[in-house]
Amino acid sequence: MENKRAGQRAEAELLFRRATVVDGTGASRRRADVAVAGGRIVAVGELAGWRADRIIEADGRVLAPGFIDTHTHDDGYLLVHPHMKPKVSQGITTVVTGNCGISVAPLVHADPPQPLDLMGPPALFRFETFGAWLDALRDQPANVNVAPLVGHSTLRVRAMRDVSGAATPQEIEAMRAEVELALRAGAFGVSTGTFYPPAAAASEAEIIAVCEPLKRLGGIYSTHLRDETDDIVASIEEALRVGRALDCMVVFSHHKVAGKRNFGRSEQTLAILAEAARSQPLCLDCHPYPATSTMLRLDRVGQSSRTMITWSKGYPEAGGRDFHELMATLGLDEAGLLEKLKPAAAIYFVMDPGDVERIARYPLTLFGSDGLPFDPRPHPRQWGTFPHILAKMVRESGLMTLEQAIHKMTGQAAQQYGLQDRGRIETGCHADLVLFDPDRIQDRATFEDPIQVSEGIEGVWLNGSQTWDGHQTLPARTGQVLRRETSPV
Repeated sequence: MENKRAGQRAEAELLFRRATVVDGTGASRRRADVAVAGGRIVAVGELAGWRADRIIEADGRVLAPGFIDTHTHDDGYLLVHPHMKPKVSQGITTVVTGNCGISVAPLVHADPPQPLDLMGPPALFRFETFGAWLDALRDQPANVNVAPLVGHSTLRVRAMRDVSGAATPQEIEAMRAEVELALRAGAFGVSTGTFYPPAAAASEAEIIAVCEPLKRLGGIYSTHLRDETDDIVASIEEALRVGRALDCMVVFSHHKVAGKRNFGRSEQTLAILAEAARSQPLCLDCHPYPATSTMLRLDRVGQSSRTMITWSKGYPEAGGRDFHELMATLGLDEAGLLEKLKPAAAIYFVMDPGDVERIARYPLTLFGSDGLPFDPRPHPRQWGTFPHILAKMVRESGLMTLEQAIHKMTGQAAQQYGLQDRGRIETGCHADLVLFDPDRIQDRATFEDPIQVSEGIEGVWLNGSQTWDGHQTLPARTGQVLRRETSPV
């Protein structure tokens, strides 16, 4: 769409002057003014004749589309902490929720099993339908937009008396019906997490049957693979078969190859995915750290060079301590310590930095924080993922250009998830914007001190309203529950 001619007088609510625009398409940066009105971008270019209620003198700082966090577990955090400080302080304006087979809805449960308890307090599991949770988000908007997935593990806990076995035909039908209800209510798709106990017994046939509405109604199949270690190839092939059976996009969650003996295997897995992408739609997400975080599991402990406990209900003093140091201190073996700590969660140093970098720069990779927001000592990815990428992978190492990184964070993510008029700085698009200093942007969250605001994010706007001023959140609360390929509702 053609922009207003230089010198033509026009009105805007917000005007950025002399910004370095990285527009989210992958195109080269350019100097431009950007005008916003009615929650949308109304002009981009030389806008010398424009007036505005508020003018931001960008003076060459980067103006980019708001970042899209494609992998979160923020389902409940959105309601409890709608300011969303861990995310807006990174420049994030949209979060994809319900990943890894875990969503807070549809489930009413006083004591949800692991890993559902990683989502936050049991009181969050109070929504009988997926639509009821979406209605709660609309009634109490947050400082980010939401693109929701419904979790297969959550459906299993809801429908089955015993999740340790195969689902009966009646239980499969009950789950399939819930998937259809969720998709019609606004879910973007279904996520699975067959790595975890509630869904480990689910067969490929069960998953296809439960997710059948995706084939008719459209949507995404997002998966935490059954195995990310020795059997990763078989797990990838299973996910690809599910995607073909459902005729839908497959998202490979937090793609990794875990365990020392698998270091370097990302060359193999990415080659498999590149070949598959020639005949079926797929993408993957990752975060930029060589450590992951989830419930405490001995298989993960055995695969990791170090395991740090983030929280423990059985032995709260364990938070922040090393698993093997605790074994020595308490005189317990691995099984005995697990029994003492559980339920618990941990950070696992389980990946090769070379694999992390190779996956991050792969053309079909998007970025997601995968943080656990209610953890008292979260993985630093919850607060630092996007600035970490821009500081370490762009400015310091040159692993990718600024334009390439921003494209993955914005326009490419919007395209893969079907977000209409998002992820680009273009006339007519929603005014989800982030202003930052590329020379100063820096994550501060560390494994030892993870709750730290990053530097260099100077302003964030959500649907035209400011949510972050460089120092604190602002109560814009203009977040929308998005719909795939249609306008927000």
